[in-house]
Amino acid sequence: MRKSRLTIAAVSGAAVSALLLSACGQSAAGSSDELTFMFRGGADEKAAYQAAIDRFTEETGVTVKMTVTDADQYATKLQAAVAGNKVPDVFYIEQANLQSYVASGVLMDITDAVAEQGVDLDNIWEYGVNSYRFDGELQGTPDGALYGLPKDIGPFSFGYNKTMLEEAGIDLPDPDVPLTWDEFVDISSELTTDTDGDGTVDQWGTGLNVQWNLQSMVWSNGGDWTNEDRTQVTVDTPEFTEALQAFADLTNVHDVTPSASDAATLDTYQRWMAGEIGFFPVGPWDVSTYNELDFDYDLIPWPSLGGDESATWIGSLGIGVSATTNNPDAAVELATYLSTDPEAQQTLVDANIQIPNLVDVAEEWASEEGAQPANRREFLDIAQDYGRAMPAAFTYGAEWYDELWINIQPVIDGKQTAADYLAEVQPKMQALLDKSHQDAEQARAGS
Repeated sequence: MRKSRLTIAAVSGAAVSALLLSACGQSAAGSSDELTFMFRGGADEKAAYQAAIDRFTEETGVTVKMTVTDADQYATKLQAAVAGNKVPDVFYIEQANLQSYVASGVLMDITDAVAEQGVDLDNIWEYGVNSYRFDGELQGTPDGALYGLPKDIGPFSFGYNKTMLEEAGIDLPDPDVPLTWDEFVDISSELTTDTDGDGTVDQWGTGLNVQWNLQSMVWSNGGDWTNEDRTQVTVDTPEFTEALQAFADLTNVHDVTPSASDAATLDTYQRWMAGEIGFFPVGPWDVSTYNELDFDYDLIPWPSLGGDESATWIGSLGIGVSATTNNPDAAVELATYLSTDPEAQQTLVDANIQIPNLVDVAEEWASEEGAQPANRREFLDIAQDYGRAMPAAFTYGAEWYDELWINIQPVIDGKQTAADYLAEVQPKMQALLDKSHQDAEQARAGS
């Protein structure tokens, strides 16, 4: 998996908050007819935004100075800008940092300003809008104040190498019905083979990354990372334990994934791109690249470990407005323009880096003749029906969640059982989650 496109904020809410407190009350740089906009992305995203912002300037007379960084550098550079009292007027916000920015007075409450602009929030994906709502206690609630608008939502779908299955004489999966776990393992076993007869396996059924793909297995098996109010870590439950063990068994029991030595030579993302893997995740940000592959691919629901229901996560980036901008009206207008204007959205969608934010536009997009992938509808099904927030998306920082992955490799390698590892790591995660709640309370008290 390309980490740069999927980075979760690596800095805890407490660390962000400590860094930001010195910025409270400071004015943003810029004049009344100029805005600064900071975001992350590659050349394709920068070009798309440049085209959209050129139209914004033409329509409003307000010029926009763009600052773009690589994904892995964005959080650090934004925090440095905040600490230096140079908060951009408009900037990307990551879900896991929203509460820290609110507590520190960096983000503007744009609830009323967005309403005054007549934005139809009902025509934006509900998950995207609610991701940037905060009621002072819980993030993601539908009645919280609005501290940003979605730049996008990223339904994390499941893909398969259609060419590989056809050549193997395997019936193509139903685009609407998830494979059972047994069906998925059986097909993956059939695809795992030595294609050139040299005695070495060179084609595999799948090649999943535990940090980005375990969520689907846990949720479809009835497990979760926390209880509903996000106060208790629940990774040591039977449902979670079964899911993690099933993930490890793909390599150690079923032999349908590249071994550690195989992955060291060429990682699973590269092997998928080379046509050597049958099933692999697909996010909207992948489409521009995957559409150039030498094989046909398409989307299906994630396999279900515990029953008939598929599960996966939805990512999102938000666009927020500095609470200290010199031009709040224009800054809110730019944020809403980038998030909701049909022409601006079309520029980003045409670059194949996201699905449309607007629900009605997305419906048309999914039905386009000759679309790639053909089953674009799966992205919308995730957004509408069964996608969930990442476990740390709405908590005060992600340290508690990150703890799970630090020492998980022995389980993946078959050297430790999932049950033993989860019993060991749960208290550590709980202590960090408790600390995050304490930090959140302190931040609110000091704001």
